[in-house]
Amino acid sequence: MKKGNVTFVFEEPPVILEGAGIAGPKEGEGPLGKCFDQVWEDPMLGKKTWEEAESELQKKAVEAVLKKAGVTCGEIDCFFAGDLLGQIVASSFGLAAFHRPVFGLYGACSTMGESLILSAMCVDGGFAQKVMAVTSSHFASAERQFRFPLEYGNQRPLSATWTVTGSGAFIVAKPSGAHSDKMGKRWGRCPRITMATPGRIVDMGVRDSMNMGACMAPAACDTIEAHFRDTGTGPEDYDAVITGDLGYVGQDILTELMRKKGYAIDKVHMDCGIEIFDRESQDTHSGGSGCGCSAVVLASVILPRLMDGTWRKVLFVPTGALLSPISFNEGKSVPGIAHGVVIEAAK
Repeated sequence: MKKGNVTFVFEEPPVILEGAGIAGPKEGEGPLGKCFDQVWEDPMLGKKTWEEAESELQKKAVEAVLKKAGVTCGEIDCFFAGDLLGQIVASSFGLAAFHRPVFGLYGACSTMGESLILSAMCVDGGFAQKVMAVTSSHFASAERQFRFPLEYGNQRPLSATWTVTGSGAFIVAKPSGAHSDKMGKRWGRCPRITMATPGRIVDMGVRDSMNMGACMAPAACDTIEAHFRDTGTGPEDYDAVITGDLGYVGQDILTELMRKKGYAIDKVHMDCGIEIFDRESQDTHSGGSGCGCSAVVLASVILPRLMDGTWRKVLFVPTGALLSPISFNEGKSVPGIAHGVVIEAAK
């Protein structure tokens, strides 16, 4: 199952049975607005606090994917879940009602990749039949924790990204013997997770908390290069190499770093943070970010393109800035991490 230095190849590639993306009002106004499973016009989702609203996002995403897949909660063996908040409270409170085992994760905005890799390892290893991978983020809860209260009205630099209000949930399952007749013919079209390249922590000494793209781009480069080296592949072997939330600033840095490594990814690179907002009509500066960014784009754009034959094979690389308010205020830099997941269309 090990290939090269850090890449895993799954012997019986698990399938992504179904995915669901739930988004907030600003995301709904963007170019992908019609692709989301649900768009909530109320960013509070009827709750009293931003944190409760984010928990509700996760709950709604899980409910939506269970309904789409025709799967009951009792069929889910465990959850791999995470968010950006301290002690991942959005996941803790959002998933408690489902009464299933939960593994809490923190990889900052790379958590979607981390949860998919661990879900696939759990299923391929025979420890589970069906596993739920879920992440979320919320603009207001993230701003309050990492930067400034919204009431402060601080000016944001052009390098800053806008934390996506959204949640994505995915059911990762065994490719055979684990589905019900309710799926019908659709089961045969489910994309497969064939390989995974977990990321290393890369710290280039960036200390600007308003420039997450610069923090994450070196980590994205490290993981993508490691994957290409381990597997003997290159950009030409993928329909798309998709990063999580580098934004415009981070994208420029990544493509230049990859070019110096001998890989030209310009023609196949896509960034979820760039896709989710409109640069001209929405004031999001460098683009989108947050655990929910890559999650909702995966559910709403990437999986459908793999299912309808537009794409055959993608390298999905959610990126994370390991920013802690405590370490940052103590003068520490912001390390980055990125996790690579190869997702292929059904044969």
